[in-house]
Amino acid sequence: MEDRGPEAASLGPVTAGERIESIDVLRGFALLGILVINIEFFALPSGVYFDARIAGGLTGIHLLTWQFSSTFFLQKMMGIFSMLFGAGVIILTERAQGAGRSAAGPYYRRTLWLLVIALIHGYLIWYGDILYSYAMIGWVLYLFRNRRPSTLLILAFVALLLGSLLQWGTGLSLRLLAQAVSAPPVSNAVLVDRWEDLQSTFAPSVEDVATEVEAYRGGYVDNLEFRIPKTIVMQTNGFFYFTLWRAAGMMLLGMGLMKLGVLSARRSARGYAVMMAVGLFLGLPLCYLALRGLRAHDFDFIHRFMVDNQFNYWGSVLVALGYIGAVMLVCQKGLMRWLTRRLAAVGRMALTNYLF
Repeated sequence: MEDRGPEAASLGPVTAGERIESIDVLRGFALLGILVINIEFFALPSGVYFDARIAGGLTGIHLLTWQFSSTFFLQKMMGIFSMLFGAGVIILTERAQGAGRSAAGPYYRRTLWLLVIALIHGYLIWYGDILYSYAMIGWVLYLFRNRRPSTLLILAFVALLLGSLLQWGTGLSLRLLAQAVSAPPVSNAVLVDRWEDLQSTFAPSVEDVATEVEAYRGGYVDNLEFRIPKTIVMQTNGFFYFTLWRAAGMMLLGMGLMKLGVLSARRSARGYAVMMAVGLFLGLPLCYLALRGLRAHDFDFIHRFMVDNQFNYWGSVLVALGYIGAVMLVCQKGLMRWLTRRLAAVGRMALTNYLF
């Protein structure tokens, strides 16, 4: 398996000889896994993320599809993708050091172009764009490139914990708001309007869903009028409350794992086997508990933020690590070359494939 050596002469596009095959395979694996989740949001109303029942009900094949995609893919693949973004910072830094140059210039130019692409993608194509979050976090992420692996892992846990607590706090604030609105007499019209806006997002009515469907079945201008406000919310409130800490934590985790040689298939086969077994054995039951809780509480979004989401939030980190262990083991042993070659091809053009 070839690695980026110290003889790298420039910081231009990575050549075939410089590529780390295991990372290409893992990136392709994650990208195709992201499609399993994103394709639902390409086709269905946005509220389906908070209530899977609004699109075709939740029985039969709909139930099985939701259970399968949520248990094995939701947040797991995006978590791996985020880790690889962090790993990319370490790879670029090592290439620069090998060439006797600073990586700051190329890194921040790439980050700027990533932001430009993200804005075009988010506002003109799809509100669910994740590249904006990567670009925004990327401005700060570079500052941690020289930290020790242990420090990066600790910082990753702290960021993930903050994200978890922030979701719990969001649920608590929503509960207090609901209580304030329902307690007679209701005199604060601002609170009532705010609560109704939140309900249309987290618990859309039949009318809300119909309005969204009509907008997307209209012309491109109708699409823009509906998409732009959603994109603004995603890149402001959504970014701070839900994406920032989770993505940053996974990126820092990826930086630490890259420095430890985990993502380049340099660790022992036994270590990867343990990583796979522990990650999947502990993580998958937690993810299942999240789904069970959502159904038991009728997809109540307050309970979701405070309890149900927490199971998948942490379970998905473990499952992502389990998947990494499995992929690294396959790459290390040279298994299923017919599959890994194809996954690597997808991973080598990750940005292009993500956008298309």
